[in-house]
Amino acid sequence: MSKTDTHGSIEQAYRLAVERYGELGVDPDAALSELAKVAISLHCWQGDDVRGFEGGELGGGLVATGAYPGRARNADELRADLAKALSLLPGSHRVNLHAIYAEPNGKVERDALGPEHFARWLDWSREHTPGLDMNPTFFSHRKADDGFTLASADEGIRRFWVRHGQACRRIAAHFARSLGGSCVHNIWIPDGYKDTPADRKAPRERLRASLDEVFSEPPETPGVLDSLEGKLFGIGTESYVVGSHDFYLGYAAANGMLLCLDMGHYHPTESVADKVSAVLAFVPGVLLHVSRGVRWDSDHVVTFDDATRAVAREVVRGGYLDRVHIGTDFFDASINRVAAWVIGVRSVLLALLSALLEPTDELREMELAGDFTGRLAMQEQLKALPLDAVWDYYCMTRGTPVRLAWLDEVRSYQRDVLEKRG
Repeated sequence: MSKTDTHGSIEQAYRLAVERYGELGVDPDAALSELAKVAISLHCWQGDDVRGFEGGELGGGLVATGAYPGRARNADELRADLAKALSLLPGSHRVNLHAIYAEPNGKVERDALGPEHFARWLDWSREHTPGLDMNPTFFSHRKADDGFTLASADEGIRRFWVRHGQACRRIAAHFARSLGGSCVHNIWIPDGYKDTPADRKAPRERLRASLDEVFSEPPETPGVLDSLEGKLFGIGTESYVVGSHDFYLGYAAANGMLLCLDMGHYHPTESVADKVSAVLAFVPGVLLHVSRGVRWDSDHVVTFDDATRAVAREVVRGGYLDRVHIGTDFFDASINRVAAWVIGVRSVLLALLSALLEPTDELREMELAGDFTGRLAMQEQLKALPLDAVWDYYCMTRGTPVRLAWLDEVRSYQRDVLEKRG
């Protein structure tokens, strides 16, 4: 089928989908307009297996499994891979950086990092993405070898990591100011114990004091959005994590900052979707890290699964799109890394589109009227509606490959670029 014929069939399918959704009072054109406003933040660490440019080994209980050829070996290769992924995604999306992706001219300690060490990222972003987000890197460092950073009992180590957090916050301010928007500055630390601790209180008191120091000065620009990311457990911290969800929820609520909900950081039976409206009753916003845990916090590539669809529904139904900042967070070294970005982000966008195509008002009316039978019937009917026709039309009109055509481009990129890396 020619490209013209393909476009014609997509437009025809979309017109039929508009009629079908219109029977339920849903306007697909309006849904697509809303979806076009959503900017997903692509995590740079998928492209190089969380190695960064310092030359150290991955630590902090993090593991990237697999040895698929073509891993980015430097910043230029990583930026090229990100640019390729961004070109295959409908919409305009951001990039999320970690401090270990700085490009200093020579050795610079993490507590001495400054905006100048991310100058090439900033220049690149002006052409490829509307914004950059920032994360201090509290792992893969000799001063984190004992598993403690901001909660360390060693004052010298604790002070080092406080300075690192402050430095990254200044970098975030520079990003926001330079690009004329916002920058999410998110803190995650690996601190905790493998076995049952004798003292859970003292590390959390030290962490609270450290955070107070990191945030002691107002940000240099109002565009800095501070966020805290908790975790249930990690490799080496199976029994106790200092920065737990409860700890950070309390701190974020008390200090008016974002709470990060990472979909892999909870018990497998917990619903992250249920947490969205609960925490947004008390914090100004949420950073949603979309990931996929398989039996544990394994950071599998995001798919269009029940968990992803459920959290997308909660964000849309609650009218939270302006208060929820969405980023991906996974690292799979067993498949093509560019394809992993594309699959993951497209799955998130598809889940959001599915939610935007719901007759939310009608479902609420049924619920308020006690018509739970009608509510369940409608929810099941929605699963069979022609979502793919609307999605294909969106991709086509945004100038990105339709259906699996993006995979052909990734395979060509692998042959022409990735395989030549050795």
